Amino acid sequence: MSTKEKLIERFSRLPNDFTFDELVRLLAILGYKQNNKGTTCGSKVVFVNEDDDILLHKPHPGNAVHKCYLKVIKNKLKAKGLI
Repeated sequence: MSTKEKLIERFSRLPNDFTFDELVRLLAILGYKQNNKGTTCGSKVVFVNEDDDILLHKPHPGNAVHKCYLKVIKNKLKAKGLI
């Protein structure tokens, strides 16, 4: 199983410890680019694809992404046929 497949499988299980760095890697594999929306945006991050974007806040103080965000992102990626 490739690293890409392992990451998608892990993401699909919606683990409580899925990190922001893992999410960045996953979305990059699926064709999204990270955009911090300028210098005054704080922790707001946008992942942009050719016809779609995903907006969320960088988790802090920890690095784990909240499960509710993972669910929304998973549904969006499934609807687009990316996972």
